[in-house]
Amino acid sequence: MNAEERARLLRLKRLEKIRAIAKQTAAREAAEAESTLSQLRTLTDRTGKLAADYGARRGSQDGASLRQLAGFVDGLGMLTRNTRADAQRAEAIADAKLRTLAEAERRRSAVEERFRLQEKLIARGAETPALGSRKQTGTDLV
Repeated sequence: MNAEERARLLRLKRLEKIRAIAKQTAAREAAEAESTLSQLRTLTDRTGKLAADYGARRGSQDGASLRQLAGFVDGLGMLTRNTRADAQRAEAIADAKLRTLAEAERRRSAVEERFRLQEKLIARGAETPALGSRKQTGTDLV
């Protein structure tokens, strides 16, 4: 194995490690985005249920308490809509992070494949060539 081949192999190994770290980072970011999305969906469901439960109440004593309840239900409805919009943005971000993770894995895999190929080339170059039969010289006209 010559020095150039060895240097290329070491460079590919370092590149593979860098790509693996990039993949881990992308995986962590994707997991965080999915966690945020899950929390926002849970919050959307909870605020929607609260708004529906308070909206179904009918035991107001007077107009002021009815107006206060209606304002509270409207506020919960607005909070639910805002949280739903936040969840939609979080879903788009999570999808983008998953695409980034898939791309990072493809890059890491490509470098790994190049590394394995370089190893094979080096191993093949280190093998002693099998000696075949001697080449025939001359012509077949004997």
